[in-house]
Amino acid sequence: MSETQAAYAAGREIFSPSALVRRAREVLEQHFPLLWIEGEISNFSRPASGHLYFSLKDAQAQVRCAMFKPKSTYLRFKPADGMRVLARARVGLYEARGEFQLIVEHLEEAGEGALLRAFEQLKARLAAEGLFAPEHKRAMPKLPRRIGVITSPTGAAVRDVLNVISRRFPLVEIEILPVPVQGREAPAAIVAMINAAAAARRHDALLLTRGGGSLEDLWAFNDEAVARAIYASAVPVVSAVGHEVDFTIADFVADLRAPTPSAAAELLTPDAGQLLSLARHRRDRLMQLAMHRLHRLAQQVDHVHARLRAQHPRHRLRTGGERLMQLQARLRAQHPAAQLARRRAGADAFDRRLRAALSHRLEARALHLSELARALNAVSPLATLERGYAILIDVESGRLVRSPIQTAPGAQLRARVAEGEFIVRVEHG
Repeated sequence: MSETQAAYAAGREIFSPSALVRRAREVLEQHFPLLWIEGEISNFSRPASGHLYFSLKDAQAQVRCAMFKPKSTYLRFKPADGMRVLARARVGLYEARGEFQLIVEHLEEAGEGALLRAFEQLKARLAAEGLFAPEHKRAMPKLPRRIGVITSPTGAAVRDVLNVISRRFPLVEIEILPVPVQGREAPAAIVAMINAAAAARRHDALLLTRGGGSLEDLWAFNDEAVARAIYASAVPVVSAVGHEVDFTIADFVADLRAPTPSAAAELLTPDAGQLLSLARHRRDRLMQLAMHRLHRLAQQVDHVHARLRAQHPRHRLRTGGERLMQLQARLRAQHPAAQLARRRAGADAFDRRLRAALSHRLEARALHLSELARALNAVSPLATLERGYAILIDVESGRLVRSPIQTAPGAQLRARVAEGEFIVRVEHG
């Protein structure tokens, strides 16, 4: 009896290499569903087929990985050796070689991926609590008198906000509430400033803003404490963090989200020119309504007069006269002239405030221009002439005379002084 026959006779199960590898693959796939694994890429290659082959390693071990083309086309970054990544993969065996490997379904950079997962988890939890609910959102004031801007006092965002508001509605007062906008200390500082501003009730609205940056740069605005401070604020909050494509937790919980700091400034302030035009239109409309009402009351008075003339008995005349006096008293009491005067005074006051603001800006520009003129005059040659100096020009050649050797006896020179010119003649050189 051969050895093989003896083995079968003894009840032993004998595998071929392919059968053993297939059985091992089945066991691995049954016991290891999709899993997440984080490690450093090494031995990376991308052949013409478009598949990705690499190893994921740490200090003690490494495992071979394959990511086939249909999945690799969705990558948002370019993998390379030395890059730390997070992969979602299936455990398996490459049967042709009997090699243990991972079939990668999804791949992302490790640091950003962790932040994105934390962002999505916090977003889902706060949404479930109702912090993003539309019914909690409050409308922004139509004519704000004072706006608090919570941001870095030296960033580009605060300059954009100030420029837009000074152009659109210079009457509004802007108060900068300085905070760090990134780093470990930023969330606590932002929370403290929101709470302080809400408690003070000095502002009609708060603008929480900063310029663009990476997900890590904007992370202070994804802090749970910041979100809850915005939600609890007694003052409406506008969030304008980063660029138009950037979204933070603060954007979702705020009463209004603006795509950029400049856009937030426009959403918070009306256009002064449009307001002035609207005020004038309403003034004209009020005058028309007042005149119409006056004409109607005058017609009622004329009708009562006609009825009184048609009634002969004295007591009826007396009663009609009393009715006429009552109507006249009502006409005086309801006369819209007083209302018209008040509305006109309000429109005039708004016009004066707007003109004063514009005049203030013009005076500032004029003062700056005057300073520039004084600086220019200080280096002007005309200022030198005022101190008693003269400029000599040879009449014949037109050249400027700087030295006696440039002239000869009898030569005529044109001398320019502060208050005019005259001709001089050289007597000797």
